[in-house]
Amino acid sequence: MKYFVNDSCIGCGLCAMACPEVFEMTDAGIAIASKKEVPTDVLDAAAQAQSGCPVNAIENDD
Repeated sequence: MKYFVNDSCIGCGLCAMACPEVFEMTDAGIAIASKKEVPTDVLDAAAQAQSGCPVNAIENDD
């Protein structure tokens, strides 16, 4: 599974806190999904990051 951060990101950092294995904050203050494929052991954390995004900026290829 892959996750993507769209242009709606407001840079709150919740995704990076929920799942730092997949999401990170850039110098510009927005989030990116840093993994091409989400490791199976963090799938739940990545899904929590997606559902917790206040502006629905996280998408996946599910």
